[in-house]
Amino acid sequence: MAPQKSKQSRDLAALSLRFSFLPSTHELSFPPPLFSTSTLHLLLNPSLTSSVSRSVFTLKVFEDNVLIREFLEEKGNGRVLVVDGGGSLRCAILGGNPVVQAQNNGWAGIVVNGCVRDVDEINGCDIGVRALHSHPMKANKKGMGEKHVPITIAGTRICDGEWLYADTDGILISKTELSV
Repeated sequence: MAPQKSKQSRDLAALSLRFSFLPSTHELSFPPPLFSTSTLHLLLNPSLTSSVSRSVFTLKVFEDNVLIREFLEEKGNGRVLVVDGGGSLRCAILGGNPVVQAQNNGWAGIVVNGCVRDVDEINGCDIGVRALHSHPMKANKKGMGEKHVPITIAGTRICDGEWLYADTDGILISKTELSV
């Protein structure tokens, strides 16, 4: 007898199928598959939320996590923080404590174009996180960066207020909310 698929597995399979039928349009962007899902929770775990679409807040930093922590201290209201960390692999700009705080403040997920640390702690949280990799070294604390600015990650432009959709196959960015 075949094992039963969990509701999460069925929801993710259905979302992947729906992605494949979306119209090709300039309104949609698919970032290249840079972000790890093997060691970190899938962003926007459908078993934790009723919807897999979320409005985006953007942040641009480089090897500095002060603004990330400030952002995650605010109420998330089910949104996703997308951080352009410049793709740096030299230190982690997000750790377990800010992710716990994000979870407690109602954030749905965090995408980091950079590294994270405290992966075991992050995996224990009910919030989705995607990052390029993990790294044990902490980031600088200078408070340098820009909030609510358009960012470009691997050629994909992402702006505040756009919609992020994610499943095990990847991330989709849309200028408008989709009915998936």
